[in-house]
Parts: sequence; C-alpha cells; structure tokens
Amino acid sequence: MPTEPRVEYLGPAASPRPTAIASPARLRADVEKLVSFGTRHTLSSATDPVRGIGAARKWGFEEFERISAACGGCLEVTTVKRRMTGPRIPDGVEIVDVLATLRGTGDPNQVVLITGHIDSRASDVMDAASDAPGANDDGSGTALVIEAARLLSKRRHHGTIVFGLLTGEEQGLFGGRLIAEHAKEQGWNVVAMLNNDIVGGTHGQNGSIVDDRVRVFSEGIRDAEDLTAQKVRRQNGGEDDGPSRALAKAAIRAAHLSRSPLEVLAVRRPDRFGRGGDHLPALEYGFPAIRFSVGVEDYDHQHQDVRVENGIKYGDTVDEMDFAYLARVTNLNVALAGELSDAPPPPATVTLEGAVSSDTTVRWMPVAGADHYRVYWRRADRQIWSDHRDTKATELVLKDVIVDDNFFGVASVAANGEESIVAFGGQAPR
Repeated sequence: MPTEPRVEYLGPAASPRPTAIASPARLRADVEKLVSFGTRHTLSSATDPVRGIGAARKWGFEEFERISAACGGCLEVTTVKRRMTGPRIPDGVEIVDVLATLRGTGDPNQVVLITGHIDSRASDVMDAASDAPGANDDGSGTALVIEAARLLSKRRHHGTIVFGLLTGEEQGLFGGRLIAEHAKEQGWNVVAMLNNDIVGGTHGQNGSIVDDRVRVFSEGIRDAEDLTAQKVRRQNGGEDDGPSRALAKAAIRAAHLSRSPLEVLAVRRPDRFGRGGDHLPALEYGFPAIRFSVGVEDYDHQHQDVRVENGIKYGDTVDEMDFAYLARVTNLNVALAGELSDAPPPPATVTLEGAVSSDTTVRWMPVAGADHYRVYWRRADRQIWSDHRDTKATELVLKDVIVDDNFFGVASVAANGEESIVAFGGQAPR
C-alpha cells in the first residue's frame, strides 16, 4: 500500500521565494551577551547594571532601538509590565515584556507575534542567585527574535509584526500570559504567534545529532473553544484543522517555498509531552499559536547548574549550541512571518452545504485586502490538501465533489500571491 507524502500541499505553481539570511556569528554574539549577565532568573535583580534580569532586558530594549535607528525609526520599542504572583513567585514580582512593533502599512491591527523568553533558571527553579547561563533555553529564542527584527525591518509589511522578549516563562509562563492579555486589551487581530523556545541545539541526550529538522507543536481541538464549539468541530471532523494546526501546516509550506534546509516535524500536540511554553496562554485567548523547538533535546544542558559530576558535563552553555542551525530556524521564522504579515487574514467562517447531494457548496464572508480566495479540499482520510480552485467570489459550487467524502477549507490570497492560513469549513453551528 503506498504511503502518503510527508509534506503538505504547497498551493498552485508554488515558486521558491528568497530566503532571509540570518547571521550565525551575530546570533552567537547575542547569545554570548545574554550569558554574560550571569543569571536572567525572573527573581534576580531588576536594577543591577551588569547582572540579572533587569540588565538583560535593558540590553534587549537597546538592541531593538539600534535596529530601529538603522531602519529610520521603523520600530516602536516599548515595555509591558504587570505585577504577578504564583507558586514560583509567591511574593509577587513585576513581569516585564520588551516589545518592538513594526507597524503595518495596510492593516496595522492584523498582527503576527514572534517571541522567545529572555529569563533563565538553574537546577532549583527558585534559585535566583546562582549562575544560570540559559544559552539554548532560551538565549537561542531571544537571539532569534532580535535577528528576525533585523531582517524583517528591512521593509514594511501589510500587517504588523510584534517582536517580543518575554519574562517569567520558567516561573509559570507569566510573560506569555502578559503578552496575550496585552494583545486582547489592544484589540489586535492576532493571526499567528510564533514562539521560539530551545531552538539552537542539535545534540541529543542519547548522542544523536539532528541538524536537519525542527519540531513545530500545535493544538488540534482549541483550548479557547467551549463544549458546544468542540462538539461542532467533532461533528465536522476538524480536529486536525484548527487555526493553530493550520499555522503549523503553513510552516511546512514556508519551509518549502523559502528552500529551507529544515524539515518541519509538525507534532500534533500543543507542546512537548508534560511540558509547556509561552504560546499556551495565547491559545487560551483563542490566538493561533505554535512553538518551534529543536529536533532533539539534551536534558543535561537544560535546567541544570553548570558543573561536572561523575565525568558528565552539565549546564546550558554556549559551547553546546549550533549557530548555523539556529540561523536556519531564524530564516524559517522570517519566511513564515513575512508571508503571513503580507497576506490578508483567513476567512472568519467557512460553511458547507451538500448533504444528500453529489455537489458541495462552500461559502465564506469577504475578507478585507483579499484579491481572491483559494478553496482547498482533500479526501477525508488524509491530512494533505490535494486539490484547489481559485475564485474572486465568496461562494463556490464543486460539482461531483461529495461533502461526506472530503474536507474543505479556504485561504485568502493577496494580489502579490501571499496566502493566509487555511480556514476549515464545516456545518454552521445551530
């Protein structure tokens, strides 16, 4: 029996796009600078000029300002602050996210978030004094966000891109919650959150080396859906086609169109088994969000005091990283964010008709900024979109395509060909 291809459908006449070139040397320099702060524990000093979370955040803020100066002030660099408490911050602490906003020229309320957490930790999650270099976790994600800002700020985009250095991940995903709350308060239409956490290593715990693959984690059934909406999704068969899952599939497409040398392993769960990251609060608020993480992990170099014990080296240090690999993950983020920020948003709702019929009618509401729409379908026992048809209308009748045997979705397409994620079609809620 033939096996199904591993890649998702790329769309009609998909042509390779120029790949942004991230600098491994610059990424390394940024990670080394982050490590030089000694610890970036959320409970470490917010005022010491050379050591602790405060000094690290100040440096990140100033890096964004330097990038903004190079693009004529194109970035709005700000901080969002809120005092929060939790089991790992029992006395409360001010959580500060550093944000750089590249305002869209078409629809500035359409937002793509690119994030990484700037805080680090030692073996004891409450130890704010010991060195905690946090090179890969998550100096890699922080450096990626800064480098992505350098690359994407070279031109303006239809939608807005917000680059976020988040605090408090290790203490309970507080920075992720803060940016999600801020996005909700601002009324942003968040079309994607690309969270990068542990994206700079290629050595595994078992000695394996994986330098050609990045994992992308996404939810299926939506965290933000109530029971009624979940039942509708179940009835429609859309468990594999929620917005975040569609975003993960878009990452596969971006990897191919940008000629990325990385395979995207789209892991069909919200995060690593039994673990979590800053994109999870965004899912609670209903935003499409995915996590990028290395293809293989080395747990001797995560959440560990720097030491040698029984001949084994522990600690999250710079020498354990692969900066050529980190540059490739950065390039993929830039390709995906660039396409989504230049595309219109997907249709809000796609409905189907076709019960007891040989034909299927697909309908959707018009989308501002869409030049045309791409209607996708596939056999209902497959994950890959296999067929498509373009139209400028907001309704399409597919003759001799039986609704019971197929799944359907619609993407919005800009005049320049940039395409949104695919909105899944189903029976309208009753």
